[in-house]
Amino acid sequence: MTPHVFTAPDGVRLAYYELGEGRPLLLLHGYMSDAHTNWMKYAPTAQTIADAGFRVIMPDLRAHGASDKPHDPAAYPKDILAADQFALIAHLGLTDMDAAGYSLGARTLARMMALGFRPGRAIFAGMGLEGLTAADRRAGYFRHVLTNLGTHETGSPEWMAEAFLKTSGGDPIALNLLIDSFASTDEATLRSWDVPISVICGTEDQDNGHAEALAEILAQGCYVPIPGNHMSAVTKPDLGVAMRDALCSPA
Repeated sequence: MTPHVFTAPDGVRLAYYELGEGRPLLLLHGYMSDAHTNWMKYAPTAQTIADAGFRVIMPDLRAHGASDKPHDPAAYPKDILAADQFALIAHLGLTDMDAAGYSLGARTLARMMALGFRPGRAIFAGMGLEGLTAADRRAGYFRHVLTNLGTHETGSPEWMAEAFLKTSGGDPIALNLLIDSFASTDEATLRSWDVPISVICGTEDQDNGHAEALAEILAQGCYVPIPGNHMSAVTKPDLGVAMRDALCSPA
């Protein structure tokens, strides 16, 4: 798919893709990934949702995919990913929509909601409570991966993360700087959202904490388990089916 490109208020060029027609859905990928890898390469997640009558809008987050990857620390203030999505929504002239994200995409959506965004429905996939309330809990791990490339023990989690980075063509300098922009959301704020939110997570995935605990504190939270761990869940059709069903469930 050919990306569309627009310019954020700070001059950074950001790419996004569209698939399908109907109700808009903002679909946000995970860290070190991109729209194509997260939603189309391994499983037809985006197509499954589009076939259900949605206009699926998939940005490449800043420092990822076809979007710019600045090496200037000033390009990564707190909540810049949320600000980028607000700019995209304004660029497209959207007012009523749903939103979903996987891992970093889910945290970005949470930050958007903490700043006042209210989608009709929301999905936090690959996300647990601690991944939102303690955004820096894995910062040291990722900094270690990105600053020690080529030295990780074969088969280790760090080695696997580096292999994924190579697959997605990620820029380690930009991705390392992006970590400084991550912000946490406190439990009181999470409890205040009176919006249907599905928490979809692999049964072997605790990379971002406890998904069931997150669903329990949300006013209209619903926990949906799917097969897999944090990496493998996006390669299975179950993710797309669960997301489609959550978006199409009765109000």
